[in-house]
Amino acid sequence: MVTNSYLIHSILPPHMLEHIAEHGTEAQREKALENLSLSDQFREDRTLAPTTAMAAPDAAGPADKNRMVYSADEGSQLPGRLIRWEGEPPVSDLAVDEAYDGAGATYDMYWEEYQRNSIDNSGMDIISTVHYKKGYDNAFWNGTQMVYGDGDEDLPPAQRLFNRFTSAMDIIAHELTHGVTQYTANLVYRNQPGALNEAFSDVFGVLVKQRHLGQTAQEADWIVGAGLFTDNVNGVGIRSMANPGTAYDDPTLGKDPQPGHMKDYVNTIQDNGGVHINSGIPNRAFYLMAMEMGGFAWEKAGKIWYITLNERATTNTSFQGAANLTHAVAVDLYGAESGEQQAVINGWAGVGIQVGASEGTGCLTALFRPRGR
Repeated sequence: MVTNSYLIHSILPPHMLEHIAEHGTEAQREKALENLSLSDQFREDRTLAPTTAMAAPDAAGPADKNRMVYSADEGSQLPGRLIRWEGEPPVSDLAVDEAYDGAGATYDMYWEEYQRNSIDNSGMDIISTVHYKKGYDNAFWNGTQMVYGDGDEDLPPAQRLFNRFTSAMDIIAHELTHGVTQYTANLVYRNQPGALNEAFSDVFGVLVKQRHLGQTAQEADWIVGAGLFTDNVNGVGIRSMANPGTAYDDPTLGKDPQPGHMKDYVNTIQDNGGVHINSGIPNRAFYLMAMEMGGFAWEKAGKIWYITLNERATTNTSFQGAANLTHAVAVDLYGAESGEQQAVINGWAGVGIQVGASEGTGCLTALFRPRGR
């Protein structure tokens, strides 16, 4: 049994909200400040009453998908009013149907590809609440359920920055994966383990989207949150796994601060040690190895990362630890001389981390050399 108090995970990073609070219009600033204040309150509440995450037993028998989507009706009471449940047809509320479908696509990938039965691997109900508060700019996993805001529908069209937060399937999968991490490695939400926590969510978020669209690694855009921004924003999404630091560059939102290499690692006390910033490094490592493996990224690269999360990683796993563990899993699955294990080596080398180095030495010790480098 492990206990953690970090289990409020919001998709919008605080640095983006802080930039809006400084550079937005009066209405935009007001919303950003309210969002930041609400996030602080969430963290305080969870610290005072931490959620206990218990390691779930392996799934046994057939999967048991059970989705329930509620509406908060622009209030804050959770879960709210039940609108749609498992097996019921679509309703006349787009956010409800998007939350239902996104949860289903996430469940299906975890079950059909990795034999994981829901978030806790024991058939846990997938509970979602839409229409949280009025014009709420965020989505989050609170340790027990998903919560989605409607974006900037309450602002004049020219000031709207965000569409509804159910509109991007990878955001749904990203946040639900925080639940999976809670029941597996339970990575501490600070510094490198926290950035890995975010990276695992980005990885499986985009894999759910790619699988839903039937895209190979080469066909995918590797953007987290594509479609979330309105046309008023100069950006393609929240993060780019292929090219961290390039997802957006906007006067109101600021510039994407993510590094894609250890030489640019950001040492900061903000954002729990930069968990939403430095996650760009393992994100790009996964992208590089998935591209080298080719085909559908969830089949090989995704399986390696899932087994690492589910069976090998611990609460304090670092980037170097993740590199060593993913390589060990690749060897176990595909062999010591396989192209897959070499792709893992090359992927981590591409972000300045040498597989086989000791913890704490980062990219200084190279026990395995990437092919062609």
